[in-house]
Amino acid sequence: MPFVFLGAAGALLLLLLLFFKSIYSIGPTQVGLIRKRFGVKLPGDNPVAFRGEAGYQAELLMPGLRFKFCLLYDVTKHPWAQVPPGQIGVVIAQVGERTPIGSKSGVYKTEFGNFTDLTAFVTRGGQKGVQRPVLSPGTLAPIHPVAFLLITKPQVFGVPISDEYQRLAKGKGNLTFDAFGLDEKQLEVTRIAPQPAASGKVVDMIGIVTTLEGEPLPQGAIASRLGGFDDVAALEEQEGSTDFQLMGVILGSKNSLHNNYQDFQMFLDSGGKIGLQHDPLLYGAYNLNPFLVRVEQLPMLVVEQGQVAVIKAYVGLPTQDTSGANFKFGSLVRPGHQGIWQEALRTGKYPINPRIYDAKVVLTAILKLDWAKDVTGAHGLDARLEPIIAKSNEGFVFSIDLQVLIHVPDTNAPRVISMVGSMENLVNEVLQAAVGNLFRDKIGGMEAIKFIQTRQSVQEDAFAYIQKKLAEYEIETRGVYIQDVIYPRELVKVLTEREVAHQEVETFKMQKQAQDQRIETEKARGTADMQGQLAQSAVGVDIKRNNAEARKSEADGEATYIERTGTAQGAQVRAVGLARAEAYHKQVEALGQGATALVNAVEALAKSNVPFVPNTLVTGDGGSLLGVLEGLGAMLMRKAGSGGAAETATVVKPPANS
Repeated sequence: MPFVFLGAAGALLLLLLLFFKSIYSIGPTQVGLIRKRFGVKLPGDNPVAFRGEAGYQAELLMPGLRFKFCLLYDVTKHPWAQVPPGQIGVVIAQVGERTPIGSKSGVYKTEFGNFTDLTAFVTRGGQKGVQRPVLSPGTLAPIHPVAFLLITKPQVFGVPISDEYQRLAKGKGNLTFDAFGLDEKQLEVTRIAPQPAASGKVVDMIGIVTTLEGEPLPQGAIASRLGGFDDVAALEEQEGSTDFQLMGVILGSKNSLHNNYQDFQMFLDSGGKIGLQHDPLLYGAYNLNPFLVRVEQLPMLVVEQGQVAVIKAYVGLPTQDTSGANFKFGSLVRPGHQGIWQEALRTGKYPINPRIYDAKVVLTAILKLDWAKDVTGAHGLDARLEPIIAKSNEGFVFSIDLQVLIHVPDTNAPRVISMVGSMENLVNEVLQAAVGNLFRDKIGGMEAIKFIQTRQSVQEDAFAYIQKKLAEYEIETRGVYIQDVIYPRELVKVLTEREVAHQEVETFKMQKQAQDQRIETEKARGTADMQGQLAQSAVGVDIKRNNAEARKSEADGEATYIERTGTAQGAQVRAVGLARAEAYHKQVEALGQGATALVNAVEALAKSNVPFVPNTLVTGDGGSLLGVLEGLGAMLMRKAGSGGAAETATVVKPPANS
C-alpha cells in the first residue's frame, strides 16, 4: 500500500512537473516558436509544418501564458522583428516556392502584408529568397523566425535553416548583415539632400538609380526608361511642337508609377528593365531594397546666368541630323534623339542623368582668357595657358602676356560644341595653337626694336587674325590685348641707356623752358613795376595827340586862309598886269619899242633899292689922298641916294707898283 501511495504521488508530481514545464510565458514583444518532436516527415524541402508534421510549426505562440506539452513540443522564444528608426529591414523567405531561374527576388503580392501571415504567403504563391519590399523604419511585427529572416543593422532576426545561411553564420555564432554582403549604409533610409562642397557652397544632388533585377535592356540601349521614348515620338509628330516641349518630356519623371523604386514589384510590372535607369531620384528619403536597387548620388546640373548647357544624348530615338548639308562637324538633333541637341538648356536646375546625358556647360558671357603665369579666371579654362615665347629675327627672346576676350552666342553653342567637343578643347587646342603661332611668326620676322615700336600695330593684327580664326567656329572675338612683354636683358640695357639719354634731353628742354619762363616772369615783373610810368606816358601820348590834332586843325585853317588870300592877290596881280600890258601897248604905239623899254627900265631902277654906284670901288690910284677923297665922296652919294642910310663906300685903290 505505501508503495502504491508513493507511486501515485510520484506520478502526480511528475505530471505536475510536466504540466508546469509545458506552460510558457511569452513576453509582450516575443513569439514562441514551436517544434514538434514526433510526427510525419515534412514533404520536400519545406522547413515549416502546416499539417502537424514533425518539425517547426507554422503556428506561433503569441504573448501571454501558453501551454504546449513539453514531451511532444519544444518551444523557443524569439523577439518580434523590429526595425529601428531611420533604418530598413530586408526580408528573406526560407519557405515558399522556388524563385524562377535568373530571378533574384520573390514575387510580392499585397496579401503578404508585412509577412506576418505565413499561411497567406505560402498559399498565395510566395517565393523563397529576398523579398522585393522592405520593412519601413519603426516596424514591429511577429514574423515567423524560421519562415523568414529579417536583416537589420543591429541584428538579423530569425533562425537560419538552409545550408547556405548556416555556412554564413559559421565562425560568428549569429548571422550579421555583413554576412550577406551588405554594409551599414545600405540598411539605412536612402536620403537625397544637398551636400556641402569643399569650396563651402552647397551642391544640389540627385540619385542615379541602377536596378539589379528585371527584363534585359533592348538591344543597343544603355538605360531603361519606362515606355521607352514613344511619348517623345508622339509629341514630335504633333504639328507645332517645339524643342522646349520635347525637353520637358525628357526631363519629366515617371517615378510616380512605382513610388520612386520603393515598390519594386510595381516597377517590374510597369516594364522596368535591369540596369541603369533613365529617371533619377530627387530630394527625399526612400526605403530601397539594397539587394535590388543601388543609388549613386551625383550633382544636379545647374546652369547659371551667362551659361547654357549643350546636351550630348547617348539614349533616345535614332539620330536624325538637323544641322544641314553644309555643316560637317557631326550631327545636331532635336531633343529626344541620340546626338547633340540643337537647342541648349538655359538658366536653371535640371535633374538629368549624367550617365546617359553629357552636359557641356558653355559660358555665353564675355570670357576672359589670360596667357600668363599664376593668372587664372574663375572659369578655370585658361589654367593651362602660359605666356607666349617668341624670338625676333636677331635672336632676342620675348615673353608676352596676352589677354583675349571671346563670346559664344547661346544659339551657336550646340554648333560650337559639335565642332570642338568642349570649351576646354576650344581654349587648349584651337586658341592656344592659333595665338601662339601668330605671335611667333609675327615677331620672328621683325627686329626687336620694331616690335617694341609697333606693339600697338601687332596687337591690332592679332585681333584681326584671331577674330577671323574664331569666326570659323562661330565664336565672336571681343578684344586682344598685349598685357605685358618681358624683354631680353641685353635689349633692356640698350633701351634703358637710350631712355636715360632721352630723359636727359627732356630735362635740358625743361631747364630751358624754365629759364625762358624766368625771362618772361622778369619781363612781366618789370612791366608791372613800370605801370605808373606807362600810364603817364599813355596820358602824355594822348595829350600830344590832341595837341597835334589842334595844330593840324589850326594849320588847315591857316592854309585855307592863305589859299584864299593868294587867290585874291593873284587876281589883283593879273588885273594889274593886264592893265600894264595894255599901257605898254599904248606906249609902244606912241613912243616905239626902244623908247618904251628905256623909260620902263629907268622907272624900275628908280623904284628899286639897287645902287647905281657899287659900295666898294676899286681905282687904279693906290694910296693917294685923291683916291681916298673919291671913295669918301662915293659913299656920301650912296647915303644920299638911299634916303640917308648910314652906308659907306669903300674905295680900294691898288698899290702904285701893282
